[in-house]
Amino acid sequence: MKSIHELLEIAMQSRASDLILKADAAPALRIDGRVQVRSDLETLTPSDMHELAMSILYSATRDMLIRYGDAALEEEKSTDERMQNLLDQNEVDAVFTVAGMVRVRANLFLQRGAIGAVLRIIPLRPYSLDELLLPKVLKDVVMQPQGLVIVTGPTGSGKSTTLAALVDHVAANRRANIVTVEDPIEYVFEDRNSVVNQREVGSDTKSFSAALRSVMRQTPDVIVIGEMRDADTMRVALTAAEIGHLVISTLHTVSAISTIDRLLNAFPPHERDQVRVQIAGTLSCVISQRLVHRAGGVGRVPAVEVMTGSPTIKKQIEDGETGELYSSIREGAHFGMNTLNQSLHALAQGKVITSDEALAVTNNPTELRQMLRATPRA
Repeated sequence: MKSIHELLEIAMQSRASDLILKADAAPALRIDGRVQVRSDLETLTPSDMHELAMSILYSATRDMLIRYGDAALEEEKSTDERMQNLLDQNEVDAVFTVAGMVRVRANLFLQRGAIGAVLRIIPLRPYSLDELLLPKVLKDVVMQPQGLVIVTGPTGSGKSTTLAALVDHVAANRRANIVTVEDPIEYVFEDRNSVVNQREVGSDTKSFSAALRSVMRQTPDVIVIGEMRDADTMRVALTAAEIGHLVISTLHTVSAISTIDRLLNAFPPHERDQVRVQIAGTLSCVISQRLVHRAGGVGRVPAVEVMTGSPTIKKQIEDGETGELYSSIREGAHFGMNTLNQSLHALAQGKVITSDEALAVTNNPTELRQMLRATPRA
């Protein structure tokens, strides 16, 4: 049986984002969003999975000891205790670094009585906005002194990677104090021109709400919230942006417009008018993205919908006219805006992606078909 480090090296050489392990099956890799079973690798037995899980937990415990010293074990469970927790039918999260290679976020669980694991492979340094081929307007957005920036998209659309690129751009180009609250910490940021304090739920703070209650006392210029999971988190984000901070976070929605609806619907009806005014007053940008397979078949590129806080957008949100937002985004190129279909159309026109791939990820296939038909043929 190959060790966990050998399997991770194979995954990295294959450009995989995830390594999937289960008993009585060969390891599988997620490459460009698609799962590929590596039948050339040895089938893992339940005993193999137990050994691999112990190796993962040991690596995570070792990282904690390196980071915090022996005192870490007073708060964190030892490898044996975490394994027993897993065998007692509790899922276990673990994060560790393979020196000089990669960071790994692992989730361990039981399936059919045996251990299973999914390992997310995270580069040691964040990609830049240019490397990710993201819209240039995002560089201007995150250099604003205050406001709310939300990265959205379905699971697997690259939200965490884009969030990390935004934070890294701020760290490199602003003199600021950046405070992040994450569960868990994925990318590790360097103190370049900024100071970056990264707080992990469970290790550095008891909960998102506890960390966010105290964040205002930590003199932040930029507050990064890994994910806005509930109304309490959203309330803190809106208030922080309102009183003069730049707040960057993620949300699971499928479009810029549905992001506004999701924020409003998270609050009870009697609060929504006030929240609508807060969103209108603080919104800097909503970035809604998809990852689309390249026409050549290797790799993916982002298709990105961008809604910036233009005067028209802010007034429509404040007045509750969310049905008018789509037209404003479509016609808002002057403010750096574009719809998802406009992004997909541009990629298809440039032959970066195929029309079929564009139609597979759009929220509005009827409009996109009309746009593609109207494109002059070369």
